Amino acid sequence: MKIASLDHLVLTVASIDVTCAFYSDVMGMRIETFAEGRKSLHFGSQKINLHLAGHEFEPKADTPLPGSADLCFITETPIEEVVKILNARKIDIIAGPAPRTGAIGDLESVYFRDPDDNLIEVSNRLGNQN
Repeated sequence: MKIASLDHLVLTVASIDVTCAFYSDVMGMRIETFAEGRKSLHFGSQKINLHLAGHEFEPKADTPLPGSADLCFITETPIEEVVKILNARKIDIIAGPAPRTGAIGDLESVYFRDPDDNLIEVSNRLGNQN
Protein backbone atom coordinates (compact mmCIF):
# COMPACT_ATOMS: atom_id res chain seq x y z
CA MET A 1 0.00 0.00 0.00
CA LYS A 2 1.18 3.52 -0.79
CA ILE A 3 -0.81 6.40 0.71
CA ALA A 4 -0.97 9.49 -1.52
CA SER A 5 -2.75 12.08 0.62
CA LEU A 6 -5.20 12.76 3.41
CA ASP A 7 -8.79 13.20 2.23
CA HIS A 8 -10.50 14.07 5.51
CA LEU A 9 -10.36 13.62 9.25
CA VAL A 10 -13.04 13.63 11.93
CA LEU A 11 -13.27 15.83 15.00
CA THR A 12 -15.57 14.88 17.85
CA VAL A 13 -16.91 18.12 19.32
CA ALA A 14 -19.11 19.32 22.18
CA SER A 15 -21.06 21.70 19.89
CA ILE A 16 -21.29 21.57 16.11
CA ASP A 17 -22.47 25.21 15.96
CA VAL A 18 -19.67 26.58 18.17
CA THR A 19 -17.07 24.58 16.24
CA CYS A 20 -18.39 25.77 12.87
CA ALA A 21 -18.38 29.38 14.05
CA PHE A 22 -14.78 29.14 15.31
CA TYR A 23 -13.30 27.42 12.26
CA SER A 24 -15.18 29.63 9.78
CA ASP A 25 -14.76 32.97 11.59
CA VAL A 26 -11.20 32.54 12.89
CA MET A 27 -9.64 30.22 10.33
CA GLY A 28 -11.67 31.00 7.21
CA MET A 29 -12.90 27.47 6.58
CA ARG A 30 -16.03 26.85 4.55
CA ILE A 31 -18.94 25.03 6.23
CA GLU A 32 -20.86 22.46 4.20
CA THR A 33 -23.89 20.36 5.05
CA PHE A 34 -24.02 16.83 3.65
CA ALA A 35 -25.62 13.41 4.19
CA GLU A 36 -28.82 14.20 6.07
CA GLY A 37 -27.64 17.34 7.83
CA ARG A 38 -24.09 16.43 8.85
CA LYS A 39 -21.56 19.30 8.91
CA SER A 40 -18.03 19.51 7.58
CA LEU A 41 -15.32 22.17 7.41
CA HIS A 42 -13.50 22.63 4.09
CA PHE A 43 -10.13 24.19 3.27
CA GLY A 44 -7.98 23.60 0.20
CA SER A 45 -8.76 20.08 -1.00
CA GLN A 46 -9.36 18.67 2.49
CA LYS A 47 -12.24 18.53 4.91
CA ILE A 48 -12.93 17.90 8.56
CA ASN A 49 -16.12 15.98 9.31
CA LEU A 50 -17.73 16.88 12.62
CA HIS A 51 -19.25 14.37 15.04
CA LEU A 52 -21.23 15.55 18.05
CA ALA A 53 -19.90 13.89 21.22
CA GLY A 54 -22.24 11.09 22.25
CA HIS A 55 -23.87 11.05 18.80
CA GLU A 56 -20.98 9.90 16.59
CA PHE A 57 -21.50 8.17 13.27
CA GLU A 58 -20.42 4.56 12.72
CA PRO A 59 -17.82 3.46 12.15
CA LYS A 60 -15.92 5.71 14.52
CA ALA A 61 -12.76 5.85 16.61
CA ASP A 62 -12.77 3.57 19.65
CA THR A 63 -12.82 6.40 22.19
CA PRO A 64 -13.86 9.64 20.46
CA LEU A 65 -13.55 12.64 22.77
CA PRO A 66 -13.65 16.40 22.28
CA GLY A 67 -10.26 17.99 22.87
CA SER A 68 -8.11 15.00 21.95
CA ALA A 69 -6.73 16.29 18.63
CA ASP A 70 -3.46 18.05 17.82
CA LEU A 71 -3.71 19.57 14.33
CA CYS A 72 -1.34 21.59 12.17
CA PHE A 73 -2.63 23.75 9.31
CA ILE A 74 -0.49 25.49 6.70
CA THR A 75 -1.51 29.06 5.84
CA GLU A 76 -0.38 31.49 3.19
CA THR A 77 -1.27 34.33 5.57
CA PRO A 78 1.96 35.68 7.11
CA ILE A 79 2.33 34.37 10.66
CA GLU A 80 2.44 37.96 11.96
CA GLU A 81 -1.05 38.48 10.53
CA VAL A 82 -2.22 35.22 12.12
CA VAL A 83 -1.06 36.55 15.49
CA LYS A 84 -2.97 39.81 14.88
CA ILE A 85 -6.13 37.87 13.98
CA LEU A 86 -5.87 35.74 17.13
CA ASN A 87 -5.21 38.78 19.32
CA ALA A 88 -8.16 40.67 17.79
CA ARG A 89 -10.43 37.74 18.64
CA LYS A 90 -8.94 37.43 22.13
CA ILE A 91 -7.69 33.89 21.46
CA ASP A 92 -4.81 33.00 23.76
CA ILE A 93 -1.58 32.06 22.00
CA ILE A 94 0.00 29.09 23.78
CA ALA A 95 3.34 29.19 21.97
CA GLY A 96 5.03 30.90 19.09
CA PRO A 97 5.68 32.17 16.67
CA ALA A 98 8.40 29.55 16.78
CA PRO A 99 10.40 27.41 14.34
CA ARG A 100 9.13 23.85 13.84
CA THR A 101 9.70 20.96 11.46
CA GLY A 102 6.82 20.02 9.16
CA ALA A 103 6.17 17.10 6.82
CA ILE A 104 8.21 18.59 3.96
CA GLY A 105 10.42 21.19 5.60
CA ASP A 106 10.76 23.95 8.15
CA LEU A 107 7.80 25.90 9.50
CA GLU A 108 7.15 28.98 11.57
CA SER A 109 4.19 28.15 13.83
CA VAL A 110 1.82 29.63 16.33
CA TYR A 111 -0.26 27.47 18.73
CA PHE A 112 -3.69 28.04 20.27
CA ARG A 113 -6.78 26.04 21.25
CA ASP A 114 -10.16 25.63 19.61
CA PRO A 115 -13.44 25.64 21.60
CA ASP A 116 -12.96 21.95 22.55
CA ASP A 117 -9.35 22.55 23.70
CA ASN A 118 -7.85 20.77 20.70
CA LEU A 119 -4.32 22.04 20.09
CA ILE A 120 -4.22 24.00 16.85
CA GLU A 121 -0.95 24.86 15.12
CA VAL A 122 -1.04 27.32 12.22
CA SER A 123 2.16 27.55 10.22
CA ASN A 124 3.96 29.23 7.36
CA ARG A 125 6.24 27.07 5.27
CA LEU A 126 9.81 28.38 5.16
CA GLY A 127 12.30 28.20 2.28
CA ASN A 128 13.66 24.64 2.43
CA GLN A 129 10.72 22.44 1.38
CA ASN A 130 11.45 18.95 0.02
